[in-house]
Amino acid sequence: MGTGTSSSSPSPSSHSPEAPGDRSDPLDAFRQYRQSGDPHQYEALVCRYLPLVRKTARKYVRPGVALEDLVQVGTIGLMNAVSTFDPERGVKFETYAYHYIAGEIRHYLRDDADAVQAPRWVRKLYGELMAAIGALQQELGRTPTLGEIAGRMNLTESGVLEIMRAYDQARVLSLSDAQEGLEIRRDLIVRQRYVSFQLPVEDRIALMEAMERLSEVHRKVVYYLFYLDLTQSEAAKRLGISQRSVSRLLAAALKRMQTLLRPADVGSA
Repeated sequence: MGTGTSSSSPSPSSHSPEAPGDRSDPLDAFRQYRQSGDPHQYEALVCRYLPLVRKTARKYVRPGVALEDLVQVGTIGLMNAVSTFDPERGVKFETYAYHYIAGEIRHYLRDDADAVQAPRWVRKLYGELMAAIGALQQELGRTPTLGEIAGRMNLTESGVLEIMRAYDQARVLSLSDAQEGLEIRRDLIVRQRYVSFQLPVEDRIALMEAMERLSEVHRKVVYYLFYLDLTQSEAAKRLGISQRSVSRLLAAALKRMQTLLRPADVGSA
């Protein structure tokens, strides 16, 4: 894991991820965790500093790389920093964690955004899971229960556990084993209740899987036009091609996705 910085890297000095109203000494929390090894304290510390991950990730956003992907990768760096930080060494945790977070993000970008072997939809749902845990942590003042997390995400408890299991399994598999060894129970990741004007998680997964099977240029066109809400002219400028080419690529991408999204895969999409 890279932890070095370059002269062009953002400075960590301005980071201040303290939660609103949280005046406790963060070093005391780390001392307690170092003594107890309590996983609940570990989760609380990770959640407390999640804003630092997002703030760092924003500085590394570039065309074709989603902010949420960088946040998810940066969170791995934060988790490693929480695990290894020594509060007695006289270093601020924000400074210490920044190098881990930025190092993971730079490593991810150097490897063409393929550092994490989990499918993109798993990484996205895992990012939403971490965000839900962080929000509930601040609202409740404690680590949320599995049921509370599931309720916030409109998922079954089995679905939340499957997202965590799939993400963790992908991280420990080697590059050679990743594609063959990763087994995901998609059938467990389903909505708890119907929400008007909200695409069910089952259909979101099917759409994201279809996106994965597009070529890189088709994926970028769909991302720019439908996720970033750019015009065809703006997308053409980013891609360095003509607007007419963007229109043709979009038509081809939608046709391909229509083929991939069979009725058996998508219910209401």
